[in-house]
Amino acid sequence: MFILKQLRRKKNISQTDLAHAIGVSLRTIQLYERKDANIPNKNLTKIAQYFDVTISQLYAGEVNETDIIYDKQNGSSAKSHEIRKLGPGKYLLSAPLITLKEKEGYIKNYGASTFLDTRSKVGFVVDQVSVAHYTAFEISNNSMDNGQVNGIPQKAIVLGKLVKKKELKRKLRDFVGAYWIIVYRESIMCKEILAYDKKNGTILCHSLNDSPEFPDFELRLEEIKQLFVIIKKQVD
Repeated sequence: MFILKQLRRKKNISQTDLAHAIGVSLRTIQLYERKDANIPNKNLTKIAQYFDVTISQLYAGEVNETDIIYDKQNGSSAKSHEIRKLGPGKYLLSAPLITLKEKEGYIKNYGASTFLDTRSKVGFVVDQVSVAHYTAFEISNNSMDNGQVNGIPQKAIVLGKLVKKKELKRKLRDFVGAYWIIVYRESIMCKEILAYDKKNGTILCHSLNDSPEFPDFELRLEEIKQLFVIIKKQVD
């Protein structure tokens, strides 16, 4: 983010000073100051707190620094998430975050705005938004961690877009190779959906981690509470 360099100069600190302040390496700060840097939300929050600004202000400053017209009108939603237009083709989507500690509460109260509205929000920069419900989830285990760039390790934060169960067949075609958050009975899991058997009403769930403790399995769609297609992730 180019804006980090400007903030450092105003505060009269070096890259090394900033690195020490948020607990990362000098090389990491050098990478963060590049255009379109992918900064994990944990460190983005630390940076915002250090410079006494909000995450939204960081992104707003970023698009202004790169000479993109910033639309100061904020987009808000009655669906617990917030959308702010940063510039052409860039949006800051802030969604309620369901941490591991809040998993049980979410399962009991899923879909209730009174529960979601009291959760802390996490921001993702996305290229496009649509009329939908968005929620962020903290990943509970390493079942989707294959050691590759496409993996989703434990404690990663993912942004999910709610998909109606009746639209699953079409969405599986639209989001080929996507990963999913599945809210099921007493658990929230992250899986790849390999197949949907509409006749039997089942989906085949797959883990990227090939360990024997994470075998493929089927779930009955009628027993699933919610399905979210993952559209973005943040990894520390």
